[in-house]
Amino acid sequence: MTVMPRLSAVMLAWRDEPLLVDAVQAVLASQEIDVDVVVVDNGCTSDAVGVLRGLPGVTVIDPGANLGFAGGCNEGARAATGEYVAFVNGDAVVEPDALARMVDLAAEPDVGLVTASVRLYDEPETVNTVGNPVHFTGLSWAGGLGDDAAGHASERDVASASGAATVCRLDRFRELGGFCEEMFAYCEDTDLSLRSWQRGWRVVFTPEAVVRHRYEFSRNPEKFFLLQRNRWFMVLTLYSPAMLVWALPPMIALELATTAIAIRDGWVRHLLRAWVWLLRHPGAIARRRRRARAAVRRPDREVARLLTGDLDPRVPGLQVPAPARAVSRGYWSIARRLV
Repeated sequence: MTVMPRLSAVMLAWRDEPLLVDAVQAVLASQEIDVDVVVVDNGCTSDAVGVLRGLPGVTVIDPGANLGFAGGCNEGARAATGEYVAFVNGDAVVEPDALARMVDLAAEPDVGLVTASVRLYDEPETVNTVGNPVHFTGLSWAGGLGDDAAGHASERDVASASGAATVCRLDRFRELGGFCEEMFAYCEDTDLSLRSWQRGWRVVFTPEAVVRHRYEFSRNPEKFFLLQRNRWFMVLTLYSPAMLVWALPPMIALELATTAIAIRDGWVRHLLRAWVWLLRHPGAIARRRRRARAAVRRPDREVARLLTGDLDPRVPGLQVPAPARAVSRGYWSIARRLV
């Protein structure tokens, strides 16, 4: 008798979650694996959690507060009992064989994280993300957004997994220390992915795992604050001294440009909040940097090669002029060789 791999899927419930019940049922219907679901109630305002509570194969955790994406996923992973753990968004619906295909890859000894072919929910042949590029300044975005999924039919290493649908061996996730809870939300999947690479474990995209995601790029003041704070926090704590030498001047230039945009669009206060937080927490930055750098097993030059010099977020209103993209690519093509 063949023993199927055991996987616990962690799914967060926040606000109204209109797709959560369908998303959980899709995970429970997964083929070729023995699966259970851990739902973390981060402040669900609909009856979705109540519908799921008591459902066979579902465990509901009520932390009593919104732990954010990072803290909520870690809380769910602490309750996981499978050999593998999946993180699936509450608005993402997995195909029946998707998680099994991701587990197949996660079982390989040099693989840390596996990310899926995430498609737009209402356009299942169109890419939401096929693994996220990471710019050397710490910016990251949905890779391949808007592409025909048929053009991304090959398995490959990627800089970052997408938090929408990721699988990892549970012991490996715990060895990485889980998601960075200081980040609360945004950039935590990039941060985890870079730490996986630094530890010597690959991050892999598989086109065989298809997930439909109700994706919407949101703009709100709290997101602006978290994105700015977390990007700098990640770079300052993970990059080697040589990587920082080459990354910081363009990051400062980018910050000046971002400040001009923030003043124009009325969210400069949230940009300043990010800087105030960073200036008030030098000890937290130093402590995390010591832990992160002590865990590095892969040469920094190899990690630098994973980062891109291009800036192509494909989000309306965030397009980068072609000359600026060319300068960025040229700069990093030289700088990463000097790390």
